[in-house]
Amino acid sequence: MIAEIVSVGTELLMGQIVDTNAATISAALPSIGYRVLYRQTVGDNLERLTQSLKLALSRSDVVITIGGLGPTMDDLTREGIAAALDEPLILDHDLQQELQQKFQQRRYPMVSSIIRQAYRPACARPLPNPNGTAPGLIAEKGDKVIIALPGPPAELIPMFNDYVMPYLRERAGGEPGVILSRILRVCGMGESLVEDRIKDLMQGSNPTVAPYAKTGEVHLRITASAPSSEQAQAMIAEVEAQIRERLGSAVYGVDEQTLEQAVMELLWAKGATVAVAESCTGGLIGHRLTEVPGSSKALIGGVVAYSNELKIRLLGVPEETLRQHGAVSEPTARAMAEGIRALTGAHYGIGTTGIAGPTGGTPEKPVGLVYVAVASEKGTRVAEHRFIGRRSEVKWRASQAALVMLREELL
Repeated sequence: MIAEIVSVGTELLMGQIVDTNAATISAALPSIGYRVLYRQTVGDNLERLTQSLKLALSRSDVVITIGGLGPTMDDLTREGIAAALDEPLILDHDLQQELQQKFQQRRYPMVSSIIRQAYRPACARPLPNPNGTAPGLIAEKGDKVIIALPGPPAELIPMFNDYVMPYLRERAGGEPGVILSRILRVCGMGESLVEDRIKDLMQGSNPTVAPYAKTGEVHLRITASAPSSEQAQAMIAEVEAQIRERLGSAVYGVDEQTLEQAVMELLWAKGATVAVAESCTGGLIGHRLTEVPGSSKALIGGVVAYSNELKIRLLGVPEETLRQHGAVSEPTARAMAEGIRALTGAHYGIGTTGIAGPTGGTPEKPVGLVYVAVASEKGTRVAEHRFIGRRSEVKWRASQAALVMLREELL
């Protein structure tokens, strides 16, 4: 079955709010056999909303609206659904009574505009909303259905999980099947190289393989459609095995696993520790590592050494190194990694130094130049990088490069 999501709200079009609700619903529907082929965003305008809903009904089996169910004059989803289905909007006296009881229980004054939430298209039935005042709606007409959900995630998610998913699962009973996806996370390998190694797999129709470039890594989404979850998972596993064989250790994680989690798990498995000496990354590597619960078992600590004085005094970077090569140099990154390892007694030391921009670059040392070093008992490895982007992007890419290098040393 084909599903379509229509998000309602001028604030979405203006970029004032990010539509996380649509992403949540899109991720959930394939597991019960629905393909989300279209998503629309429309402002608080009845004519345009009605047109959007009519378009959705013309090409999709199920239409899910998000938002526009509140009590104010610009909450127009009820009216839009009624117009799109050519149904009258009626006052549901049971809903009206429920709203009055909610306000009495909470001892809130009930203004007259709240009654708008008790109206529904004649063909619709309400969905309970224990977390708010706006009831949801399921409006069926012929072989089409529109499901209306409130905008606040605290109201939408419970309503979607408790009422909409069971309803849609039952509705799809005549069309069995599931659509499952798995994401493989790849680091240390560019999108072009990844694609070159798996391009034949990307031409498949079931499962499908689609690459997505992220900052400092590549995600590969494998999607399979099958009569059962077990069959879909088996199809995904077969393709995943081929991808892992071709990309090797560059595949670091699955689904929501982050690079810092993967690194931490390797450190824990080896009983190893790490410490960080950061200049251009400004503590970002340490921050990312401490986002992993239990990171204290492996992360000893870190130093943000921005000034040359601190590099000398805390990390033992030789003055001659700074004088001869400068703070942004291979020898300085090497000395920082070795210095933090000596200072803390960690098994691994990380050092970063660079020019994050937007100013400070020279023809010899341009903005985006970063040196990353990892020191261990085996020696010290240093890599030079030339990153492009805003200051925050350069910092993130540098932190990513450091974690990739540490992971490679741990493998």
